[in-house]
Amino acid sequence: MRTSATARPTPSPTLWLARGRHTGPDAEDVVHRTLQRLKAAEVIDDHSDPAPSGSEDSESAEKLVFEARWRIAGTVTVRARLTLARASEDGREWVLAAEAERPWQQEWPSPATMFWPDAPDATWDHEPATGLRLRDVNRLPEDDKDIRRLLRASVRGSWGINLVVHEAMTPDERGRRSLGPFLPSSLRHRVVEHRAAPDQLRIVNRVLREFGVQVPRGGAVVLPTTPAPEGFDGDDFAVRTVFLDGSRPTELIDTVARFAALPLPLPDGAEEAVTALREEWELLTLEEELARQRSLVAMYAEALEAMTKSRDLYREAAERAHEALAVYRESGTEIPAQSQSQPPTAPAGSPFQQLTRRLERLKDTAKALRPTPAADGGRKADDISDRSDSSGD
Repeated sequence: MRTSATARPTPSPTLWLARGRHTGPDAEDVVHRTLQRLKAAEVIDDHSDPAPSGSEDSESAEKLVFEARWRIAGTVTVRARLTLARASEDGREWVLAAEAERPWQQEWPSPATMFWPDAPDATWDHEPATGLRLRDVNRLPEDDKDIRRLLRASVRGSWGINLVVHEAMTPDERGRRSLGPFLPSSLRHRVVEHRAAPDQLRIVNRVLREFGVQVPRGGAVVLPTTPAPEGFDGDDFAVRTVFLDGSRPTELIDTVARFAALPLPLPDGAEEAVTALREEWELLTLEEELARQRSLVAMYAEALEAMTKSRDLYREAAERAHEALAVYRESGTEIPAQSQSQPPTAPAGSPFQQLTRRLERLKDTAKALRPTPAADGGRKADDISDRSDSSGD
């Protein structure tokens, strides 16, 4: 399998990340209504909507940000930030980053259902890179080139977990349903399920060689991310048998959950979403707002103190410079130029200390060059004696 040469950071275990595309109209209104409904039902504690765009067509906005906060198990606070990108012909892409106060548990409610309705006919669950559904079965194309192109795009551009399931025989209506409802709640909107028809096994496995995995006949395999997790072995994430009869495929669900628990590298764009969640968060409680204001006051006080110290140091340095120049003027000597033959060495310490030491040396040099009163008196006595000797002669 080809991997990226650039190492990507792994996310914190407290994070939950997802990306998708809403293909229907009025994505902003759908999110707003969902948040309002869950706030009224006390499922979420609070939420914030983006400022009005001032346009009759809200889909024309460049970017919209929604925030929501809720609690799990009564004590664990979750903060989530949904960003809607600019509307396009294919719909409106969204990015969702959520973070809990402790490591994320897979059985916790999916943050996606706090912003989007979980109805089967909702149109928000399309994978942006491929257009595949996150909550439905996605059948592989018939042509092997199209299969290769689709799986490459799925692995390289997806924020989700890609699962390939082979149908050993044509299943009935129950077997054609997605396996998503059997997954833990937090994984149901992060898994893309690819289905291979009974006669596609050889073609699919020929394509999957590129990713270092193989799907068993009548089984399933989890595709690695790009780059693959450290120590990834395709055999560890392959399931030999999956019964597509409507029953819970326990071994497959455990395998997907085990893969999701790995320290997977952050996909493209995820690092920016996490940074925005942590640094641009606006939905604060009263206590958090008070703490933020106190932090700002402390920061401003520290900056003011630093500015005051800098002002005093500059003032002291200027006074010493004037004093040194005055001493030189009294001595009647010129300030010696620095020798050009020796390169100057960078002294240690702060710029203020460097300037102070130089001025002290300058002042000491000036005092040493200035003639003393005793020396002047001695020279005058010698002159008088010389004159007396001349007149006696």
